[in-house]
Amino acid sequence: MWERRWRNGGNGVAPTAFIKSRPPPPGSQTPLTNRIDCCKLFTLFFELSSFSVLLLFLFSSSSFTSTEAYDPLDPNGNITVKWDIISWTPDGYVAVVTIYNFQQYRHIQAPGWTLGWKWAKKEVIWSMMGGQTTEQGDCSKFKGNIPHCCKKDPTVVDLMPGTPYNQQIANCCKGGVLNSWVQDPSTAASSFQVSVGQAGTTNKTVRVPRNFTLRAPGPGYTCGPAKIVKPSRFFTADKRRVTQALMTWNVTCTPKAPHIASVVQGTGQNNLAPSVQCTSHMCPVRIHWHVKLNYKEYWRVKVTITNFNYNMNYTQWNLVVQHPNFDNLTQIFSFNYEPLTPYTGINDTAMLWGVKFYNDLLSQAGRLGNVQSELLFRKDKSTFTFEKGWAFPRRVYFNGDNCVMPPPDAYPWLPNASSHQRISTLNPLTTLVVAMAFLFGFA
Repeated sequence: MWERRWRNGGNGVAPTAFIKSRPPPPGSQTPLTNRIDCCKLFTLFFELSSFSVLLLFLFSSSSFTSTEAYDPLDPNGNITVKWDIISWTPDGYVAVVTIYNFQQYRHIQAPGWTLGWKWAKKEVIWSMMGGQTTEQGDCSKFKGNIPHCCKKDPTVVDLMPGTPYNQQIANCCKGGVLNSWVQDPSTAASSFQVSVGQAGTTNKTVRVPRNFTLRAPGPGYTCGPAKIVKPSRFFTADKRRVTQALMTWNVTCTPKAPHIASVVQGTGQNNLAPSVQCTSHMCPVRIHWHVKLNYKEYWRVKVTITNFNYNMNYTQWNLVVQHPNFDNLTQIFSFNYEPLTPYTGINDTAMLWGVKFYNDLLSQAGRLGNVQSELLFRKDKSTFTFEKGWAFPRRVYFNGDNCVMPPPDAYPWLPNASSHQRISTLNPLTTLVVAMAFLFGFA
């Protein structure tokens, strides 16, 4: 038999050579195997038998995606920083700053967000709640009451869970972690309170900060200028009274152009670079798509996500999969599901994530480092086929990172018409037994 080897070829995946390997033993099935050898970035692995079809996606958590930040699956996704002045002080104001993650499936994971800006005048931060600056700066000119921060360009981080209550405000103290908007809007925002001095004390004398920056694990974000908007409105706890901010401005931040990075262990106190379990592919995460059962009216897929990273637990993980049969998804087991439909009339993309307190944590590499579920689809007989890789996803994202997909001719399909007939006529019980044996054989 022949094994086809692949390498990363610029914008896509290109074949390098055909390498002859040993023939299979007499009477055995001949699986069709394609492998991308991409050193430490990505590997995809495909196997096919006459009874069961497997698809394996592997990618580096450091990620490799296109150079454009625009995401067609989340065209309006962004992070918005809202700055609400809620009261005036003798030399400035008190403001509540809230960071909203309006991205559908991208979240900010540990060690969390870092927000920075540059003051327009000679402002200082007298005190903070729910957050803190990373440096105090030079406050030597102040006598008695020393400011929290005197830097011209302060950098703010969230406080950690367990912070004393007298230092907290609502929506603070999550260690900078923000959930995605689809998974849980209630945990997709983070707030801190700041008392600003040596600033204006009216709407006409306050100057908006500039040069906002938002950093997070991954390539980070590009922030636009602050824009003064209509003051925010707030409801009291009993919902019977509405108050409003004295002044409000917004800053919109969008993801930068992604980057390529190695999984080689880095340095640094807060280093989260992958330390990967030794495998043939050397990738931190594997997504396994297994066409498991074929019924007359339905077909069933098993999805397994395995973590090979010793350095990281993936909390609140999510998976985005694009396939044309998601418009006929009948049932999903042990995962949450939400369709992503940025374009009216097209329902081919699903967002999957774990059930809270059950499998929403993908543990680090080891015995517990995997989560799995099964999906049941109703067949559309006008489009359904096992030919030419139709049963496999068109696009896969893990935690917002785009997995490299193979070219169409690299997908496995049934070797001949007789095998196709054998799959389609198997009764469910026989198919289940064979699928289980196949899984044990490849465990």
